[in-house]
Amino acid sequence: MAAGTTRQCIEPMKFSFSSSPTAIARQSIHLPNHKYQELSSLSMNGCGGGDPRAPLGVLETRTLGAAPTAALAADRLNSAVHDLRASSPTSDSGIIRIEVPIVQQINALQWLHCQTNTLLPRCYFSGRDSADIPLIDHSHHSHHKLLSVAGLGSAVSFRHLRPFSLDDWHSIKRFLSKKCPLIRAYGAIRFDARSNIAPEWEGFGSFYFMVPQVEFNEFERSSMIAATIAWDNRLSRTYGEAIDALEATMWQVSSLVQRLNGTSRRSVVLHQTHVPNKASWNSAVTQALDMITRKNSSLVKVVLARNSRVLTTVEIDPLEWLTTLQAEGANAYQFCLQPPESPAFIGNTPERLFYRNRLSICSDALAGTRARGGTESLDLQIGQDLLSSAKDHHEFCVVRESIRRKLEDICSSTVVKPSKVLRKLPRVQHLYAKLTGTLQKEDDEFKILSSLHPTPAVCGLPTEEARMLILKTEKFDRGMYAGPVGWFGGAESEFAVGIRSALVGKGSGAILYAGTGIVEGSDSSLEWQELELKISQFTKLMEHDTHLVSMREKVEL
Repeated sequence: MAAGTTRQCIEPMKFSFSSSPTAIARQSIHLPNHKYQELSSLSMNGCGGGDPRAPLGVLETRTLGAAPTAALAADRLNSAVHDLRASSPTSDSGIIRIEVPIVQQINALQWLHCQTNTLLPRCYFSGRDSADIPLIDHSHHSHHKLLSVAGLGSAVSFRHLRPFSLDDWHSIKRFLSKKCPLIRAYGAIRFDARSNIAPEWEGFGSFYFMVPQVEFNEFERSSMIAATIAWDNRLSRTYGEAIDALEATMWQVSSLVQRLNGTSRRSVVLHQTHVPNKASWNSAVTQALDMITRKNSSLVKVVLARNSRVLTTVEIDPLEWLTTLQAEGANAYQFCLQPPESPAFIGNTPERLFYRNRLSICSDALAGTRARGGTESLDLQIGQDLLSSAKDHHEFCVVRESIRRKLEDICSSTVVKPSKVLRKLPRVQHLYAKLTGTLQKEDDEFKILSSLHPTPAVCGLPTEEARMLILKTEKFDRGMYAGPVGWFGGAESEFAVGIRSALVGKGSGAILYAGTGIVEGSDSSLEWQELELKISQFTKLMEHDTHLVSMREKVEL
């Protein structure tokens, strides 16, 4: 759907709580809406202290009977949450997910878009290849593929300013279980945790993950709505406080869905600034090439990025953008992550960092870029040019072989197949290889994450030399751009690489990110054109007012 179209929530998503006990109680409380927002936005920080390896006392999923519509499912969920207060567990820590299957398929992103309260943290993640998505038993008698997940509010979040560590990984994993496959922590990690955090990225910290309080799951041919509470007395969150926070979030979801009927205007760009600008970019590429070709230099490749800030006439709705990207993103991941009081980090990335299903793991090698052709014959010609390019083959082999070596260090076996083919996306095409392996133990997941990130596709090779050059050269904070973005689960985990992404601010405008690999033979002008191509998925969603831009340029002169 185009960004300028009018959106109305589909009829099945108009939840009604009028018959539920909590709705009756809610009518008698008469708290202002901002009080509910304040209560529900306060999340337990799972990295807040205590033993990160201490098991929870309760870890449970309760699946209720399937409902024919989303409205009936929401009523059942609401009543079940109300009943939680009367059955307080004896354990001082735990996590409980209550889920209600819905027999009709409803788009999870549309559901999230109908929740207009941006004060609550929210997340969205859509997988890339349906063939790789495992079947989930969510109704005790049927299996469906989970396509996408939308979440509102956080039952427990994980955030810190220090780099993501093994203890932080254990802090997340203690809230997850193979017995509860849909309790997941969604989030992202900075590209470089050792660099300074810019103001626009402060809410994300060095890493940010959340287990949603209210969640909507879209399956093939069905859906599900769920609510999750998490508590731990050692983290200063009691069972009663967790229920209070969940009910406050559900109160907002129900009231907001009933009053939605919004119109979105197409944003007009008033001003756009690139960091670096074209002249500085040319200089940075020249310096990088000098280092790469210098005698006795170990640097083979470095990925330089650009930050493009756009000022617009109206505030950009990140979910409107993501909806449009989803329509053309069949071979890509779509994601949205928005901590409390922060802009939204959204993306449409084709690149998988890794997917783990118990001991099985797979990763992608992606490098080299060309535009798609306007005709079938031209598209084939451009693709063949990419396949036969010596410069792109060299860049691609650097990425593929680096990932292969890292997998071999951790896995008992590794396979590369296909070793080099084209991956065609709606606007661009890349060289691609798929790498699979078998872990020796599931706890090697943290090693895989730490080893694979950053890949040569977003940093360079050798990694440390490339990272230091990026830190010295780039005059902006990448934040979560080019970092891991995805989710941890009990038996599974999946992370994409946060490229083709943007930070959509609270206010007018956005920051668009793109990068390109510099190797021997690179041309700064062609690399600049590649940056423009990569951000075109966002720039096409905005209009440029040439009159206003020329007026601004005259004033600045």
